[in-house]
Amino acid sequence: MPTNLSDILVIGVSTRALFDLEKENEVFEKEGIEGYRKYQLENEDIPLDPGTAFYLIQSLLELNKQAKKRIVEVIVMSRNSPETGVRILNTIKKFELDITRVALSGGEPLAPYMNAFDLDLFLSKDESDVQAVIDSKTCAAALIYAPPKEFNPSDNRVRIAFDADAVLFSEESEHRYKTEGIEAFQQYEAEHENDPLKEGPFAKLLIKLSRIQEHLPTRIELSPLRLAIVTARNAPSHMRVIKTLRKWGVYVDEAYFLGGLDKDKVLDAYGAHIFFDDQETHLEKASKVVPSGKVPYTSDSPLKKI
Repeated sequence: MPTNLSDILVIGVSTRALFDLEKENEVFEKEGIEGYRKYQLENEDIPLDPGTAFYLIQSLLELNKQAKKRIVEVIVMSRNSPETGVRILNTIKKFELDITRVALSGGEPLAPYMNAFDLDLFLSKDESDVQAVIDSKTCAAALIYAPPKEFNPSDNRVRIAFDADAVLFSEESEHRYKTEGIEAFQQYEAEHENDPLKEGPFAKLLIKLSRIQEHLPTRIELSPLRLAIVTARNAPSHMRVIKTLRKWGVYVDEAYFLGGLDKDKVLDAYGAHIFFDDQETHLEKASKVVPSGKVPYTSDSPLKKI
């Protein structure tokens, strides 16, 4: 079990993101901790169903079997106590997930533990935890939506899709578009296409994903880990994105510059194991066809006021 995680993709996933715990959450909200504790103890031998992030986590862990070394580490993180967490541990065992690290905080917030586990990405259905991680800029974080009713990965390759502005890149261009309009945005991006965009909250994650691709047996088009950008940008603003990725040394397998078209059909065709975006208008449709996560703005972001 590796202790140096600098060259390993480390993901922290909450139990409600990994497994379907909505019924259990209702019990907690209606009956409190004692009712929840009783329910979990009575059902601890009944496995939970997969949640929104399950297939992403399962497929990423499978990459370890193909790589020259361990390249993915997953930490299950929960506000459960060790006692009520037994059902979760039993479910991990039932699905044969290669997960050995678990954090059970007994009701305490999880956000303070991001540094302790060297996380690159945190996935959760708890808005306060995700917002705290985004504000701290410790790692990438996303608020997980309810799972699509039907999701069947087309093959065993992992497919991750990202929006561009305010996700991979800083929110400066997004702010310019919303405050100055599309023409000013397009003109500025065309004039600055050779100036790299600043890093956004998911930039380091993308760079890490690109780095671990190097340890897989096949790279570029045949890689079992495929990365895509699905963005509302179009010509002429697309060139700045492509040139920024080149400056970062990142290879992206696919890019879709949609010019404002809906993203859900493209994401469905791509078969994304997860899609990250900052805008609910895109996520509401996308989450119906692929697992999706919202990237919140920082609490002091000017985009919060728009």
